[in-house]
Amino acid sequence: MNEASRTVLIGNDAAVLGLLAMILGFVFWGASRERGFWKKFYAVVPAILPCYLLPAIANSTGLVDGAGSGLYPMARDYLLPASLVLFCVSMDLKGIVRLGPKALVMFLTGTVGVMLGALVAFEAMRFIHPATVAGETWRGMTTIAGSWIGGGANQAAMKEVFAVDATVFGQFAAVDVIVAYLWMAVLLFMASRSAAIDRWNRADTSAIDDLRRRISDYQAQHARVASTTDLMLIFALAIGITGLAHLLTDPLVAWVRAAPAAWRLQDYSLDARFFWIVVFATTFGVLLSLTRARQLEGAGASSVGSVFLYILIATIGMQMDLKALADKPLLLLLGLIWIGVHGGLMLLVARLIRAPLFFMAVGSQANIGGAASAPVVANAFHPALAPVGVLLAVMGYALGTYCAYLTGLALRALAA
Repeated sequence: MNEASRTVLIGNDAAVLGLLAMILGFVFWGASRERGFWKKFYAVVPAILPCYLLPAIANSTGLVDGAGSGLYPMARDYLLPASLVLFCVSMDLKGIVRLGPKALVMFLTGTVGVMLGALVAFEAMRFIHPATVAGETWRGMTTIAGSWIGGGANQAAMKEVFAVDATVFGQFAAVDVIVAYLWMAVLLFMASRSAAIDRWNRADTSAIDDLRRRISDYQAQHARVASTTDLMLIFALAIGITGLAHLLTDPLVAWVRAAPAAWRLQDYSLDARFFWIVVFATTFGVLLSLTRARQLEGAGASSVGSVFLYILIATIGMQMDLKALADKPLLLLLGLIWIGVHGGLMLLVARLIRAPLFFMAVGSQANIGGAASAPVVANAFHPALAPVGVLLAVMGYALGTYCAYLTGLALRALAA
């Protein structure tokens, strides 16, 4: 359906935000029940999943228009950086360093999985239904490779590099959103079963457990009833640093775009505003964690950050149109095969090196979803781990254009 002609029941963003707030309140009210149906329901379904899927249902049924709403850009540009500041202020930097190299190994495995998955999916669909991968399909696949390794800027770069037709680009943009968000839902569900999966995998979770314990001990040691002053300081820190990140980003991006072509800074997606906003917010948050500002965790800094993040989760869910699953079933099958290869390779390597599920899930989402959703998956394990997702996702911006370009060359060779 043409987005411009789509009729929705609630088109006012203020009303949509109110609906999302009620959804989040309803979910957390149910998750807090100690008996009855909701106790049994949330023993099976992690609370974060309906926060994501209920807005998707609202969008798919025409109750709201996720694509036409300004709420997601607002949450992405303002609430996400603010939540990153608060998570980083509360972080245990030494504990994160002690997590070791397995997180990086799993992230790079995810990148290879996206590249390999493109080739496997192309060949599989050529066997299953050759018409699906005939013609210009390979060009559209390069845009997904850019998105799933780097992000939107890398996706746009592949569109230009491989001269992707607007119609083909639109088709694969839909496949990108649907498959990526379905995969995110799978990761969130797995996160709620991480202990059992890690036992099956015989993973060494000691470093993660130690970090969680250190954070919990710190919170217990400094816990206090938050005063109005505490909450205002938390708000000032989060929104103030977010504003500073935006302030510094604009002239820096302008400088990057005006830099000599020989420097090739744009090849690394260094002209993307969102990239720098995340980098600045994370950097300032980490620096503040080394000061007395970290004591705001005792007043609930990371809890406020979680509120911001859950609003983002709801707006992310609102971007997904479940009805579109029936519009292009064979292209979607291609995407599902692709993500299946990626996920299968990550599970295999995690098994071989006995990496915890956390490293697999966040390494995957840092590729597939980037900085906007990697912290969401990391937060499903523990708020203290959200910065790990950000750090890995930032790497994806640099790798995205080059790895997607190599994938495009390989796809072109297969299609020839």
